[in-house]
Amino acid sequence: MEFDLEVTDALLSTTRSVRKRLDFDRPVSREIVETCVGISQQAPTGTNSQGWRWIVVEDKAKKARLAEIYRMAAKGYLEAQEIELQKSGNKQTSRVIDSALFLAENLQHAPFHVIPCLEGAPPEGAPRMAVAATMASIFPAVWSFQLALRARGLGSCITSLHLANAELAAEVLGIPDNIMQVALLPVAYTKGTDFKIAKRPPASSIIHWDEWGA
Repeated sequence: MEFDLEVTDALLSTTRSVRKRLDFDRPVSREIVETCVGISQQAPTGTNSQGWRWIVVEDKAKKARLAEIYRMAAKGYLEAQEIELQKSGNKQTSRVIDSALFLAENLQHAPFHVIPCLEGAPPEGAPRMAVAATMASIFPAVWSFQLALRARGLGSCITSLHLANAELAAEVLGIPDNIMQVALLPVAYTKGTDFKIAKRPPASSIIHWDEWGA
């Protein structure tokens, strides 16, 4: 199997966290979301557990309630971050916070709220290995889902602020106690598809060969 590296690299390097450019007015079919979730099922999981579970919320009242729960944690946190960034002059991150505030105010308008979940959860005080293994069993699938969306002209953004009140979201959606929510992704078509490569430091500046500092 040969891949077009130019296309593959463009997909991997331009799949952005989309907030302000989500098209809240364009309908999204259930079929396209199901297709992308199906693609995500090819992602690896610890011990091949395949414990992924996805809650896709289309109901307007439930989306409105989830947005309220999200804002319970988002408003104070994001506004505090914005103040600190204004002091530091970090313009790139300041733009991210500004778009995050926009999303917090408009989250309910996304055609779908997608909540990736995992069966089971590490116990309180679990060792790092257990926590890392748990997260490694769900987030590869989340990223595959986002890439599949991007390839089809849709965008998304991993958010986690609703997890500060995850029990309220569980009540709204009837999520059982043995299911762990890990994020909430607004899903919509994007306004244009011309996303660019973000400014990042060179890879050589974050690689250590054989030992730390080398």
